[in-house]
Amino acid sequence: MTGLFPPALTPILLLFASNVFMTFAWYGHLKHKSTPLMIAILASWGIAFFEYCLAVPANRYGSAVYSTVELKTIQEVITLVVFAGFSVLWLKEPFYWNHLIGFAFIALGAFFIFQKW
Repeated sequence: MTGLFPPALTPILLLFASNVFMTFAWYGHLKHKSTPLMIAILASWGIAFFEYCLAVPANRYGSAVYSTVELKTIQEVITLVVFAGFSVLWLKEPFYWNHLIGFAFIALGAFFIFQKW
């Protein structure tokens, strides 16, 4: 995969995919609350395996282009984007303007992480 995309884009794509898996692992079971908790834990663990198969290479490849602070910031912003979509599309929860403002403040913080002053 490292040869398919520019080095700066590869970790972002891998982190995006890994966050989709992790969001399902952490929150997907909330749509199936009647499932026994142990089954939800085991299913989540199985899903999380695939998240790690993407996140570890994302950080390994990304460390050649980004600092670890930048990688973590990218991961957190992606997490919020994936989670917002997941909560609306999968859990059918509303997304309010105050959520958008809170995410915007986090994005502003991410902006400052990437400044080279």
